[in-house]
Amino acid sequence: MEAVEVEGLHAGYGATPVLVDVNLTVPAGEGVCVVGENGVGKSTLLRCVSGLQEIESGRITVFGGDPGATPEFWRAVVTTVEPPTWYPGLTAREHAELVCRAHGQDPAEAGIDEALERFGLAKHADAIPPSLSSGQKQRLVLAIALLRPSSLLILDEPEQRLDREGRADVAGLLADYMAGGGSLLMASHDDDFAIASGAAITTMESLSAVAG
Repeated sequence: MEAVEVEGLHAGYGATPVLVDVNLTVPAGEGVCVVGENGVGKSTLLRCVSGLQEIESGRITVFGGDPGATPEFWRAVVTTVEPPTWYPGLTAREHAELVCRAHGQDPAEAGIDEALERFGLAKHADAIPPSLSSGQKQRLVLAIALLRPSSLLILDEPEQRLDREGRADVAGLLADYMAGGGSLLMASHDDDFAIASGAAITTMESLSAVAG
C-alpha cells in the first residue's frame, strides 16, 4: 500500500485554480519533497493531502483511506501545514506531554527532555511558547511532531527559520524517521535540505499539467 496517492487533483480558491491535474505518489517508507517558489501550489497540495483543503475533483488516498476522515488517520499522520495552537499557560514541556498523552504515550517514557535537548530547547522547557522566538517555535513544533508516534509526516517548509546547523539536524532526523519505516511528504525551498533528508525531489511543474 502506498502512503499517499494523488490522482487528477484539481483544487483552488474560489474561481482561482491552484492545482490542475496533479498526480503524486509517496511510497510507504519513503519521502517526497516538492520544491518551488511561493505561489506554485505546494502548501495547497499539502493541505489537500492533510484533509484540510476541499478539493474540486480527483482522488486522494492516504494509506488507502480518505484524508482527514477518521481518528485512525490522525493517529497515523502528523501535519504542520496549519499554524500551531498554543494552549494558554502551558509550557513547552507541558505541550509535549499533552501530545504524548493524547497518543497513548507515557510522558515519562517518551523522551521529552531528550527531544527538547536535541532541538536546543532544554533551557526553554518551562517557557510558554508565545514567548519563544520564531525559530524556537519552529523547533518546538518539529520536536513534538517527531516525538509522537506516526506513520506519515506532512511538513510545510520544516527548514524555515532554522540556521544551517538546525537544518542539518532536522534533515538527519527525517532520514532516521524514514529509515525506521515512516513516510514523508514535505514542501521546501532548500534542495540541499531535501537531499540530506533522503527525500526524492520533485516540482509542481512535474506533478501538474498547470501549476500557479
